[in-house]
Amino acid sequence: MSVLLYRLGKFAYGKPWYVIGGWLAVLAAVVLLLVTCPVKLSNEVRIDGTPSQEVIDGLATSLPEASGGQGMLLFTAPEGATINDEEARSALVAAADAVYRHDHVIDARKVLAREAAKGENSPLLRAQAAVAQAAGRPSSDKTPVPLQQGGQPVPGVVVSADGSTALMQFQFDQQTFELPAGTIDSTIRAAEQQAATGDLEVLPSAAMTEIPEIIGVGEIVGVVVAALVLLITLGSVIAAGLPLVIALAGVTVGVGGAFTLSSVFEIHSLAAVLALMLGLAVGIDYALFIVNRERRLILDQGMDPHEATARALGTAGSAVFFAGSTVIIALAGLLVIGITLLSTMAIVAAGTIAIAVLLALTLLPALLGLVKGRICPARTRRREQERTGGAEHTRAVRWGDFLVRHRYAALAASILIPAILAVPAAGMKLGLPSGASYNTDTGQRRSYDLVSDAYGPGYNGPLLIAVDSTTNGQPLTPAALAAVTSDLRSIKGATAVSLAGMNQTGTTAILSLIPDSGPNDDATKNLATALRDKSAQIRATHGADIGVAGFTTLAIDVSDRLADVLPLYVATVLGLSLIVLLLVFRSLMVPLTATLGFLLSIAATFGTTTAVFQWGWLQSLIGLDATAPVVSLLPIIITGVLYGLAMDYQMFLVTSIREAHVHGATAVNATVTGFARAGSVVLAAATIMVSVFAGFVFNAQPMIKQAGFALAAGILIDAFVIRMTFIPATMALAQEKAWWIPARLNRLLPDLDVEGDKLAQKIPLPRPTGAKQTETVS
Repeated sequence: MSVLLYRLGKFAYGKPWYVIGGWLAVLAAVVLLLVTCPVKLSNEVRIDGTPSQEVIDGLATSLPEASGGQGMLLFTAPEGATINDEEARSALVAAADAVYRHDHVIDARKVLAREAAKGENSPLLRAQAAVAQAAGRPSSDKTPVPLQQGGQPVPGVVVSADGSTALMQFQFDQQTFELPAGTIDSTIRAAEQQAATGDLEVLPSAAMTEIPEIIGVGEIVGVVVAALVLLITLGSVIAAGLPLVIALAGVTVGVGGAFTLSSVFEIHSLAAVLALMLGLAVGIDYALFIVNRERRLILDQGMDPHEATARALGTAGSAVFFAGSTVIIALAGLLVIGITLLSTMAIVAAGTIAIAVLLALTLLPALLGLVKGRICPARTRRREQERTGGAEHTRAVRWGDFLVRHRYAALAASILIPAILAVPAAGMKLGLPSGASYNTDTGQRRSYDLVSDAYGPGYNGPLLIAVDSTTNGQPLTPAALAAVTSDLRSIKGATAVSLAGMNQTGTTAILSLIPDSGPNDDATKNLATALRDKSAQIRATHGADIGVAGFTTLAIDVSDRLADVLPLYVATVLGLSLIVLLLVFRSLMVPLTATLGFLLSIAATFGTTTAVFQWGWLQSLIGLDATAPVVSLLPIIITGVLYGLAMDYQMFLVTSIREAHVHGATAVNATVTGFARAGSVVLAAATIMVSVFAGFVFNAQPMIKQAGFALAAGILIDAFVIRMTFIPATMALAQEKAWWIPARLNRLLPDLDVEGDKLAQKIPLPRPTGAKQTETVS
């Protein structure tokens, strides 16, 4: 491997425009496809095979007009006024009319008018009357009343009991992510324009959200911080700029390439954000590791830039290759789960990582071939020569020496710190983002709180009950629907039941059940479970099948499904990665301690995420003021991504230690020497990665916010506590035993030569030429 990468580095450096031209052609093709093929992202959480998803899919067939996305707008009257005032009422009626007339909104007034024309032959009207009679009066003291116009109720609009707000619920003709860009925003604006005539404020629910911005101010700040860290670490604008170029090129090709395929298969917005985060972070880190190695070869051994680049690719490039492989393996493990949403995330992110590795191994040496000696300008050389005591007297050496001398205390601290941080994970609750997950100054959160206060928390997450006739082709009778309604209404926690729709043949009806608790509350989950448990009794008694869907049931099903597959996923990833680490390090202890360290860091990550987002600890430090459950998808995604990234730093640090050991240093001295070589660059790489991930904490979307925080916290803990403390301490304790491997197994394993030992034998190191013979630029 090292010899192959050495020759690749030689070629790319010597003929840079061949490589640069090839990548420019790829970039041009991606940009052209992006211009011609509009990007189509989804924010739907779809888990095939779950009870909720089966209900939704069944309705798409039997009642397609009810399969579109749900819209909800809250209208609030100014202080001292009510919705019932003439001016406010007229403005509300006009706003409702504007919404119903808007493109892609189903006009419930026309639907009811068609049914009214049928008279007594309308199954919908008969069922509506039967359900209303059986449901009785809601148990809440906040019972809303329908908005009246000309003595007739306005469909979908109700006024709160105190008259301070009005709630409009309607339906789009497609799922929200399938709507043309801007449809939701223009629908809100249409309502606002009419509501303004009565001084009414319009607040959209969390469901009325366009696809989130992938890049915002926070993300840009994260990249700027990364650039500053590069500049401080490398001390040169040119050297610092190269990793940024590689990272930006990587996400353009990787994420941009995925976008070009968004019209072919569904890409969730979180998949794009995850690929962007990882592409930026690893693209910078991988390039930094190679550039740093090339500069050290020039400054410490006096190599000319051409040879130094090739040698850096043969050694550091090998570590980059296998580091990237562990990340890709961790992501590819998501494919074994069989969940399309996670599979798409895995493919997009893994593809972006693979491109980042290819760019670091091809485009980076080509760019170094253009830069030549300017990678180490004269001032950098002078600064190196002026250092007293040589390069060995650095902070990294002092820290490595400290860990070796105080190995027991370092080991105890590196275990105790993540163990304490992991404690809140025992109380972690899983759920999906709702309006309560947004900050209090957002429209989504204000809408959620006002709806809870004026109508009850259940109105923020009604349960959808699909009722199907068990007799093929025979419609549901009003008596059967009334009986089903009575049974559902009698279950503890149900506040109100109403008919939400019915197909033309009357064989399928939809009931809307309002809980007396919020969508992420345990009481609502208990209600959803009780409804499902009641289904067998209802089928036997009333000849009707019921299926339960909605926000809460979807959260339950997602959590249950992911909990079932998590052990298989973890076993698959750990198994494959242990094999890779065994091949690279030719040691039994190194892969095991690497995995043990990861388990400590992932537990601490879940603990800190729970404490911050669920318990509300230290939220002011990162601009948050909302508590919510941990997103159901997060544990399995973070487990895979963090494992891959943790092995990156394991690879960078321990390959340097092994390289020193292979070249003759004792186990203890190799720990200090290897840490001195890689410690500073691992520190810089981890700081960069934390900065990039932390930038996404300020994204408005709760799911992206939590993912950014969990990854930033995970890298912070894993890099600084585990890789830079726990691992050196355990290796110092084990000494030569750290590199023990059974002789028979050692003979069976292929020699990957990550340290470049075979490279040094096959292509001996040139004699130092001295600074005067090296290409220099003042």
